[in-house]
Amino acid sequence: MRLPNPLQLSRGLLGATGISASLHNPERIPVKNRLLIVSNHRSLLDAPLLMTAISRPVRFVCHYYMSQVPLLQQAITLMGAIPLEAGQRRQSSFFQQSAKILQSNQVLGMFPEGADPMVKVNAPHQLSPFHRGFAHLALRLPVDDLAILPVAIASRDETQGKLAPLALFRRFDPSEALFQSDGWHSAIIYRHVDVFFGYPLLIDEGLRSRYRGSSGVAVAREITQACGSQIADMLAQ
Repeated sequence: MRLPNPLQLSRGLLGATGISASLHNPERIPVKNRLLIVSNHRSLLDAPLLMTAISRPVRFVCHYYMSQVPLLQQAITLMGAIPLEAGQRRQSSFFQQSAKILQSNQVLGMFPEGADPMVKVNAPHQLSPFHRGFAHLALRLPVDDLAILPVAIASRDETQGKLAPLALFRRFDPSEALFQSDGWHSAIIYRHVDVFFGYPLLIDEGLRSRYRGSSGVAVAREITQACGSQIADMLAQ
């Protein structure tokens, strides 16, 4: 039997959980560019929510532990997610996969806050610090016409639960510092959310030229701050 594609699964999951979403400024979604989506991260439902919001499958990057934990591993496989490699590896396989995805005009998605919000549950409109990995990736990938689209998921109504003790995840990924405490991995279920689309940032040759020079780290920081500021401003609405 042929399995549903990730977009069909996402729509079915959101329908089954009764989540309602209001979309704001969807006209900002680029239609001609290769697309990297970056978003704040609060729930395991964020990936299917964003796929449903843009009506396209999205190959989301996920934390290494999700490829090791039973049930989560099956879920990310069905959703077409790309797990990072363990620990501090150089992520060469992930880089190659990302390039192929974007070159084939598929959408790539990343959550710059990482796993932090899954462990340290913030207020709905509060952001954890952004990692700069998505900016470095966008600047290094040999992909023309690439746009980064900042998206904000603003939860209006939700229930907060617990998925499993962090000790369980520590067994599968002992290298993750977040799993060294005695807390829990969150399980937030949205009831109603606003999804805000920001202004896309085009990764042009001018940015790439600056990145290859002595100001590479500064360029990645600029892009990270620009996306983070847009998302923070949209959440503040």
